[in-house]
Amino acid sequence: MSSAETKPLRWSHCLLALILLVVLSLVAAFVELPHPAAVADSLNGADIAWMLTATAFVLIMTPGLSFFYGGMVRPKNVISTMLQSFVALGVITMIFYFVGFSLAYGDSWHGLIGNPFTFMMLRNVGTAPNPVFAASIPFVLYFAFQLKFAVITPALITGSFAERVRFKGYLAFMVLFSLFIYCPLAHWTWHPDGFLHQWGVLDFAGGTVVHISAGIAALAGAMVLGRRSTHVRKAVFATPNVPYVVLGTGLLWFGWFGFNAGSSLGANDVAALSFVNTTLASGAALTAWLLIESVHGGKPTALGACIGAVVGLVAITPAAGYVQYGHSVFIGVISSLISYGAVHWKNNRTNIDDTLDVFPCHGLGGIVGMLLTGVFADKVGLIHGSATVFGYHVLGLVIVITYTFVMSWILLKITDRFFGMRVKLSDEELGLDLSQHEESTYHIDEEFERTYRKDPAQPESELVTR
Repeated sequence: MSSAETKPLRWSHCLLALILLVVLSLVAAFVELPHPAAVADSLNGADIAWMLTATAFVLIMTPGLSFFYGGMVRPKNVISTMLQSFVALGVITMIFYFVGFSLAYGDSWHGLIGNPFTFMMLRNVGTAPNPVFAASIPFVLYFAFQLKFAVITPALITGSFAERVRFKGYLAFMVLFSLFIYCPLAHWTWHPDGFLHQWGVLDFAGGTVVHISAGIAALAGAMVLGRRSTHVRKAVFATPNVPYVVLGTGLLWFGWFGFNAGSSLGANDVAALSFVNTTLASGAALTAWLLIESVHGGKPTALGACIGAVVGLVAITPAAGYVQYGHSVFIGVISSLISYGAVHWKNNRTNIDDTLDVFPCHGLGGIVGMLLTGVFADKVGLIHGSATVFGYHVLGLVIVITYTFVMSWILLKITDRFFGMRVKLSDEELGLDLSQHEESTYHIDEEFERTYRKDPAQPESELVTR
C-alpha cells in the first residue's frame, strides 16, 4: 500500500480515537456518579500509608521496564521500545478507569467476568472501604493499586516483537489484550467469586494474571509477527546499552517490593514476609544465572545478572505471601535454571524470534512460580496440605495458557487485519525510532536516509549512526 493510501487511513483511526476520548471525557465530567465517602474510624492510617507507597513503587516498574527493554535493542529502536512500555501508563489508565476495573472486579457473571457497569468510571468507588476487596483502605486506593498491575502487563509483551511492530497496531492490540485477556484473568483469580479463586488457586501478586498471560501472549506475538530480517540473516548483535539494562533492573527490583509486599493490602506481617521472600528469590536467581553462565563455558555478565534477577522476581510473585524463606531461595534457583535453559534452547534450536526472551523468562518464570506455589504454600500446598490445591493449580495453568494463547492469536490477527501489526521492511531496516516516531537519539546521515527510503533492500550494515 502506498504512503498516499496509508496516510488517510492512519489519520482516520487517530481522529476516531480522539473523538471517542473527548466524548468519554465529557461523560465523565458531567454525569453524576456515586463515590461513597469514608466515615470516621473506618480506615487504618498505617495501611493507607503503606498502600500509597506500594502503589507508587509499582508505577515506577513501568519506566523501569522501559530502560530494561530499551537497553537490549539496537540503537535505532531504543525510543520506540521504551515508548511501547511507557505509553501504557496513559492508555491503560483510561481503559481501566472507564471499564477495565469493573470487568475485573465488578459483580461476577458466573465467575467468568465482572459486570462492566458495577464500577464503570469509578461508580461506587470512593474513599469508603470495600470489605470484599480491602476493608481498611479507601476503595479508590485499591483501584489505583490494581491499575498499576494492569498497566505493566501489556508492556511486558512488547519485548517479544520489539524492533518490528507498528506502533498503531500495538496500541490497538494493547487495548484488546487488556479488555479480553487481562481483565478476565484478574476476575478469575482475584475476585472472590472468580472460578479459579473458588477452586483455591493461589496467585499472591500476579504470577498468573500478569506474567503467565504476558509470556504466553508474547509467544503468540512473536509467531504472528514473524522473524526480523536480522534474525533471518543471523546478524550478530552486541547489546548496545548495558547500563540501561542495569538501571531498568534496579527500578524493577525496587518497584517489585510494592508489587509483592503491597499485595498484602496492609502494613502487616504478610507484607514483611513477601518483602523478604522477594529479595531472597531474586538474589538466588541472579547468583544461579551467573554460575550457569560460567559453567556453560562463558563469563559472568552484567546482562545475565539482570535477567536472572528479573526471572527470580517473576517466579516468586505468585508465592511471595504463601511460602517460607527457604522455599523462596529454591524457587529462585529453579526458575533461573529453567529459564536459562529455555533461552538457550530457543536461540539455538528454534526459529522463534522472541526478541527479548519474554516467554522463556516471564512466561516460564510465572509457570514455575505458579506450580511451586501449589507445592509449597503453607497449610494447603502439596507438601503442607493435600494434592487438591496443587491439582487445581495444574488445571488452572492449562486453562490460562490455552485461553491466553488462543485469544492472543485471534486478537493479533484482528489487529493486523484492521491496523497492521508488522512494519514494512524498509521501516524495519531504518529503525522504528525514525519510521514510527520521527525521533532518534542518534544522528542519521540524511543522504543515506533519502537513498535508503528509495531502496528498501539496502542492507542494514550501511546505516550510519554518529
